[in-house]
Formats: sequence, structure tokens, C-alpha cells
Amino acid sequence: MTAREEARWARTTLGRGGRPLYLLTARFDQHRYAPHAHEEFTVGICVGGAEIIDYRGGRIRTGPGSIVVMAPGEVHTGGPALPGGYAYQALYPEASLLTEGTLGVPHFREPLLDDPELATALRTAHTELSACPDPLEAESRIPWLLTALARRHSTARPMCDTIPGAASIALTVRDRLSDELLAPPSLAALAADLGLSRYQLLRAFRTTMGLPPYAWLAQHRVNRARPLLEAGLRPAEVAGLVGFADQAHLTRWFRRVLGATPAAYRNSVYRNSVQDTGR
Repeated sequence: MTAREEARWARTTLGRGGRPLYLLTARFDQHRYAPHAHEEFTVGICVGGAEIIDYRGGRIRTGPGSIVVMAPGEVHTGGPALPGGYAYQALYPEASLLTEGTLGVPHFREPLLDDPELATALRTAHTELSACPDPLEAESRIPWLLTALARRHSTARPMCDTIPGAASIALTVRDRLSDELLAPPSLAALAADLGLSRYQLLRAFRTTMGLPPYAWLAQHRVNRARPLLEAGLRPAEVAGLVGFADQAHLTRWFRRVLGATPAAYRNSVYRNSVQDTGR
């Protein structure tokens, strides 16, 4: 491949010990796929250029921001529609991931979808999970987005979104995540313990807490990291002590929550603490 011909694969799991999910980031000038099919759904987001896809006896032409959904087992090809080539991100979810918030397996009459909001959300999740494939984050984001995809654009009917006892469910999940900070349980396991589907658990948590489980836990970890940094520990040490994958993962969330890097926070707060002690 040339410098503009690349295909980068990433792998995450949906929850600790969960099923794998594969993510592809690709850019091609000339490459054309041979006819092939996947065992899972293919959900692709065009991020540049234009691609021609042969699918179900017709031709799809993508453009930046468009979403393409192809069903398991459906043969298709892909190649550049223009001299400048094309770039896209794709994920390959099992059919069950599109049925958690719907009644029945979704059928997409039209494979090419125009939904800028959902395309942006899928692209952001894909990029961040490719860089840091955190299992709880993947499990919090991907089923939620795929449910939105199925509800908005497929023939499947949505299930009822009223979750009795949502507040109590959310607090129970919050406490379990806090208690098992270093190795949080999967949402699927928590949902099974509570007699719920994973989508029902996610809806109850988001409705009550105002954010998904992984985001709540990340902010809780940041709060647990602060006193460790104030005590003079290095960010690389602190990351593991509060459950982040590595220092980069800690830094990403620390900046989101507090607007500063862990190192900058430690250097300022620890220095001030030492000066205060010396007076």
C-alpha cells in the first residue's frame, strides 16, 4: 500500500470478558474490494472522498458524513468513486447488538443513511475506542448508538423506554462500579443480576445520572486520582491505582473534567502543599 492506502484494525470488547468488536479505519486511492460478505452487520461512516459499493443488485455512492449499513451475509464490493479516493471508518457488530432496544431483528430497506448527528456520534466513538479500547466505555457507547441506528432507520419497532425503579437501578450500578473501580463488572452482567436487558440498564442510568456509566466512572476515577497526585505520586503511578488503562487514558479524562493535565495539576498543587507545610 502507498502512504494513502492504509487499513488499520482495532479490537475492543463489550465489557470485561465480553464479545469482541472489530473497528476498521481505512483510506484508499485505488484499492477495490473483491466481492465478499461479513458474518456481522457492517456499519460504515464515510469520512472523506467518495466510494462506490455494489450491494443487493444496485450501486451505493457514499459521501462525507453518510452512513452505510449492510446486513450479515450480504455480498458487496467497494472502490473509489473519484480520482481522490475515499476514507471511512467501519465497525462490525453482531446482530444481537442492534436488537437490545428493539422488538425483532432490524431490517434496513435503504443501506445509505443520512443522519449527521448519528454519523458524528459513531465516528467519535469509533476514533476514541480505536485509540483506547476500554471495555466499559465500549459497552456503554456502542449498544446505545446501534439501538439509535436501528430505531431511526430500520423496520424494527422500539421497545418501551419506561424503566420502573430507574433511580434505584442507577444507584445500584453506580455503587457496584465504585466498589469495583479497578476491574468494573460488565453492564451485561449487572443487567442480568437486576433482571434487565443491557439497554434497559443503560437507559435507567443515563436518565438518572445524566451520563453513561463509563463517563460516570471516569469522572469518579479522576476524583480518586486528585489526592494521590496532591500527595506527590506521578501520573503514571496514579493511572493504575484508580483503574485507568495508562497515563494517556488518565490524561484524556483529567483534561476533560478539570481542564488541566494530571502532571500540571500535580506540579501546582503538590508544590503549593509542600510550601504550605514548610511555613
